[in-house]
Amino acid sequence: MNQASGPITSPIMDYLQELHHQFAGLNDGEVADYIPELAKADSDWFGICIATTEGHVYEIGDSRQEFTIQSISKPFVYGLALEDNGRADVLGKIGVEPTGDAFNSISLDPLTGRPANPMINAGAIAAAGQIMGHDDNKKVNRILEMMSTYAGRALTVDETVYQSESETGHRNRAIGYMLRNFNILEEDPTPTLELYFRQCSISVCCRDLAVMGATLANAGNNPVTGERAIRGEYVENVLGVMGSCGMYDYAGEWIYKVGMPAKSGVAGGILAVLPGRLGIGVFSPRLDARGNSVRGIEVCNRISMDFNLHMFNVVQPGKSVIRCSYDGTRKSSKHLRGAADRARLQQLAQRIRVYEIQGDLNFTTAEVIVSEIVAWQAEVDFFIVDFKRALTLDQSTCRLLYRLLMKLESAGKQLLFANCEGFPSLGSYIRRKLGHADIGLWRSFEDDYALEYCEDVLLDTKEDVEAGASFEEFELFNGLVPEEIEVIANKLTRQAYARDELIMAQGEPASKLFLLASGKVSIKLDLPGGKTKRLATLSPGLVFGEMAWIERSRRSAAVIADMDSLCYQLDMDDFDAMVSEHSDIKVRIQENLLRIFSRNLRKANDEIGVLS
Repeated sequence: MNQASGPITSPIMDYLQELHHQFAGLNDGEVADYIPELAKADSDWFGICIATTEGHVYEIGDSRQEFTIQSISKPFVYGLALEDNGRADVLGKIGVEPTGDAFNSISLDPLTGRPANPMINAGAIAAAGQIMGHDDNKKVNRILEMMSTYAGRALTVDETVYQSESETGHRNRAIGYMLRNFNILEEDPTPTLELYFRQCSISVCCRDLAVMGATLANAGNNPVTGERAIRGEYVENVLGVMGSCGMYDYAGEWIYKVGMPAKSGVAGGILAVLPGRLGIGVFSPRLDARGNSVRGIEVCNRISMDFNLHMFNVVQPGKSVIRCSYDGTRKSSKHLRGAADRARLQQLAQRIRVYEIQGDLNFTTAEVIVSEIVAWQAEVDFFIVDFKRALTLDQSTCRLLYRLLMKLESAGKQLLFANCEGFPSLGSYIRRKLGHADIGLWRSFEDDYALEYCEDVLLDTKEDVEAGASFEEFELFNGLVPEEIEVIANKLTRQAYARDELIMAQGEPASKLFLLASGKVSIKLDLPGGKTKRLATLSPGLVFGEMAWIERSRRSAAVIADMDSLCYQLDMDDFDAMVSEHSDIKVRIQENLLRIFSRNLRKANDEIGVLS
């Protein structure tokens, strides 16, 4: 295989790179200027990041460029208010109904003064008023510590933006005094307003937003650091208001198209959450008329569409998608080989890695598989993905696996597919993308033939040639001197078989022991319904028919020549007659037969252990 220099990156990174390139030229919208410091942002800044509940983070562009979190702080502070006061008390002061109004609308219940929801400024200011602390600094520090736990790093307040917000936040001050009028804020609103201005002025980056979103997706536990940011019982409430109210007067269309709880901020950030699966962060300062990032809206919409991430497209989580994984030294194919080849494979087969997958395959479950393969790329040359226990497969999986196939191929490595005949869309998609020129890159196998293919490549075995074995190479004759081997050889009869010819029938009496001299044969079992299952394939130098021979019973399976083959046959009566003149030879052969049988049984037991 051709070897390429340098490690490959995940195909998800390629996808984000293409997405970034596609929308970097979208120059609609304007940078927010009603807060003077925000107007200083570079309109070309553009970052995209995805973080999964497995703790994998993919980022592109200006993903580490810091900006202020603004209104994206609202759901997190609301969650802290819930932890401090409980649902009943918070609901008594802040509603959860969407309004369809802009973020700075003064939307209060005319009788109670209760804000409609915590995502508009009125509700967010009311939520800030419920944060507990002995003094104002304690409250600021609690919010910072909480946000830092979500982000997985220490966050700080941008004091310049805070001063700008405080000096120009006249409408928010009016809202604060209205809340005080209705006793939603029970004391002077000024400290609460300053706390709100500070929470909006916390500096974050696009990566922070994605990890914060993944923390909510992961029931409040940061998947990168393992730290808990919010009690799990309140995550559903936070995501609930994000889903219904997080995008203000665009919330209905957003949830219809993108289908994820989300929150935007006027500095250009958008955070989206797919519960149980991932968080998305996008940063681009150009805003539409509603105050949402233009590029952010387009990116989230495209990601959701390309990878079927709408939250009402219900799928199983991906943490158990890999049922088991192992290399070729722990589980070999059903192609039984001679001692020399077995020894070589024990040295080489760690370059083969098999992933047996299960359940539903979608973007997040396929991402688990892809990230595992990328992590093993330095040590492995052949990757096999076995679909035997997969239940469903969507086009986002096809897209990721095709991209992975091409990246591995460019690195001189191979991706093979096993038992995917139940998912014809996968083969159709990849073959269509490959085109006629590269159609050979689509390698799909039934049963464990993919593993056998990899072994053959490592051994440099020619598909149509199985070289002959001399008598000295038969394991059956281990421990015998040449003169003793000659005694046995004189009792053997030669029989040639053509390709696909039946050598031994299932159910027939065991009157002969077979030694494969050249070619290749397979042991097959007839199943109900006319189906046949391959139990093993044998190379020259091996013996077959030994089980029924030892038991003196009928054949439990059939043996068929896979190619033109030559066998030696040892008649049971001739073997039994050796007891008088050559008892030592007979005993040694019987010992070797039992050793071969024991080795094959141990192989089966070891492989069961790998899969359990």
